[in-house]
Amino acid sequence: MEFRKEDIQVLRTKSRATSQVTLDMDYNVPDVKPDIGRMIQNKGEVTVEEVRLNDGHAFVKGKLQADVLYVGEEDGRVYSLSAGVPVEETLNLDGIVNGDKLCLKWEIEDLSIHIIHSRKMNIRAVITFYASVDELTGIRLPVAADDENISVKKKQMCLLSLAVHKKDTLRLKEEVELVSNKPDIAELLWYTIEIRGLDLRPEEQKVKAKGELFIFVLYTGGDEGSTLQWLEHTIPFNGEAECTGCTSEMIPNLEASVISQSLEVRPDADGEERKLQADVVLELDMKLYREEEHDVIMDAYTPFRQYQTKGRPEMLESLLIRNFSRCRLSDRVTIRETQGKILQICHSQGDVKVDKTQIVSDGIQVDGILRLKVLYIVGNDDMPFYSAETVIPFSHIVEARGISKDSVYYLHSELEQLSTTMADSNELEIRATIGVNVLVLQCSEEFILDKMEEAPLDQEKIRSLPGITVYIVQPEDTLWDIAKRFYTTTEEIRSMNELENEEISSGMPLLLVKKVEE
Repeated sequence: MEFRKEDIQVLRTKSRATSQVTLDMDYNVPDVKPDIGRMIQNKGEVTVEEVRLNDGHAFVKGKLQADVLYVGEEDGRVYSLSAGVPVEETLNLDGIVNGDKLCLKWEIEDLSIHIIHSRKMNIRAVITFYASVDELTGIRLPVAADDENISVKKKQMCLLSLAVHKKDTLRLKEEVELVSNKPDIAELLWYTIEIRGLDLRPEEQKVKAKGELFIFVLYTGGDEGSTLQWLEHTIPFNGEAECTGCTSEMIPNLEASVISQSLEVRPDADGEERKLQADVVLELDMKLYREEEHDVIMDAYTPFRQYQTKGRPEMLESLLIRNFSRCRLSDRVTIRETQGKILQICHSQGDVKVDKTQIVSDGIQVDGILRLKVLYIVGNDDMPFYSAETVIPFSHIVEARGISKDSVYYLHSELEQLSTTMADSNELEIRATIGVNVLVLQCSEEFILDKMEEAPLDQEKIRSLPGITVYIVQPEDTLWDIAKRFYTTTEEIRSMNELENEEISSGMPLLLVKKVEE
C-alpha cells in the first residue's frame, strides 16, 4: 500500500575541507621605486583566478597582492608599492566529481612584511581556504493513506524546506568628489575600503543589501610642493540581487564576502583629477527556507490485515531561533614614546576574526579577536606618519534558548562600528561594535515511512490475546497504541468505554474487545 506524500527539500553536505597555505618569499623593490627607509603599514588581498574540480580534489590558483606604504630612505617622502605572490593549493574533498558546485572561502590569517635592506623585503603570509560541496536532497513525507480502513498515527511537524539556493554577485559603484579646499590628485598612494553595517534581507524576487562604504585615501596633491593629503568618507549604499522564487516571509541564511575591490581616480567635469570611484564586488551565497506544516504519518495498521512498514531514517530540520546580537568593546592602546607624541589620527580600520564557537546553556559562546590598524601623525616633520597594530580579544554569548547538541547553527559576524580617539598624546581609545547574527536549526532523526507491504496475520499471537479484556492504561500509552496492540480500533475503544475523545490518563481501566477473527 502506498501513501500520498508531500515533498521538502534539504541541503546536505557532501564533502568539506580546510587547508592552510604558508607563503614565504623575498621581494626586490622595483627600480622605479625609491629605497625603503621605514615601513608604515601593509595590507593584503587574495584573488582566486581559477578553480578546477577533479575526482576527490579541488585545485585552486590565485595570487596574494601585498601592498606596502613606506617612507623613502633618502628624501623622507611617503611612497607605496605592490607585490604579487602566486598561490596554488589542492584540497582533498572525498566523493566530489567534476560538475559539483564548490563553495570556496578564504582568509588571510597572518601577513608580515619585513625589510631585509632598503631594496629587498620578505613577505610571509598564512592563508586558510575553506571548501564545501553541498547537494540538494528531496524527502517525501507520507501524509495520507489510500485505504480508508487503515488507521494512521500522525505527528504534526513544522519543518524547513529549502526554497532557494543560489550564488550571485552584487556590484557597488560609488563616487567621491574632493572638497574645494583639497588639491587635485597627482598620485594615489594608499586606500582602504571597508563595508560596515551590511544588512541583507529577502524581498519579492530579490535580495536587498544596504550598508555603508568606509573609504580612506592617502594621496600626493597636485599643488606646489606636492603635499601629502588624506581624506575619509562614508557612503551609504543600497543594492539588490535578483533572486527568483524569493519572498519576504522566507527564513534567510545569507552570506556576503568581498571578492574584489578597487579605487580609481577620475576627472571631474572640468577635466581635473578630483573624483574617486570605488568599485566593490560582493559574492552573495543565498539560502532561503520556507517554513511548512506537515501532518506526517509515523505508523499505520489495520486489525484485519498484517502490514510491514518500509522506510528509512531521515534528518529533519526545523527553525529554533534567529537572533541578532551585538558585542561592544572598548580598550586603550599605548603608543611607544620613541615614535613621538600623537598629533592627529588619520584613519583606523578593523576586521573580526572568530576563533572558536561552542554551544553553552541556552546560547552560543563566541570567542575571537578584533584586529586593528591605526594610521596617525606624530610631531616629527621628517617622518610624521606611523601605524599602530593591536588586537582586542572578545567573548560573547548569543542567546539561543533550547539549543542542544542536536542543533545546527550558522553564525555571521561583522564590524558594525569603530571609533578611535586620542585619550592623550601617547594613548588611543578604541570603541567598537561587533554584530553577531545566528540562525539555529533543530535537527531530529525520524523514521519516515515509504510504503506498507501486506504480510500474513500472526495467528498464534492473535489466539494468545483474549477476546475481551480490561486493560489498565500505562504512563506512556496513547489510545492509538493500545488499539494497535490489541487488534482493535480507537473508535471501538471510545464506543465501548464512552469516551468523548482520545485523551486517556495513567491508571484508567479500559474495556477492550478484539475485532479480528481467528
